[in-house]
Amino acid sequence: MKVLNRTKNIQVSGAAARADTFVTRLFGLIPRRSLGEEEGLWLEPCAMIHMCFMSFPIDAVFLDRGGKALRVVSDLRPWRVSPWVAGARGVLELPAGRCAGRVEEGDSLEFTA
Repeated sequence: MKVLNRTKNIQVSGAAARADTFVTRLFGLIPRRSLGEEEGLWLEPCAMIHMCFMSFPIDAVFLDRGGKALRVVSDLRPWRVSPWVAGARGVLELPAGRCAGRVEEGDSLEFTA
């Protein structure tokens, strides 16, 4: 799916996958060696992520039910844990550095097929 930043009127991801079961959320990006520039992973429900067994850093965008970015964690490295984000319904994981200039806290994101 595509992820658009409606606040800035720009595309954030052109190829985001969805992880919405216990197993897909638990393993997330662990099997991957990297993410392409346009790739991402939407985890729902989710208000906190771990980077255990990951081999690359990511940017993480925590969103509420309406798609508002509550928190952006840039360059989250392997073997770290994100903060718990109150009110978050899900998190969009993107390649490290992807959020710079594209997503800020308070922005409104939209997911399309």
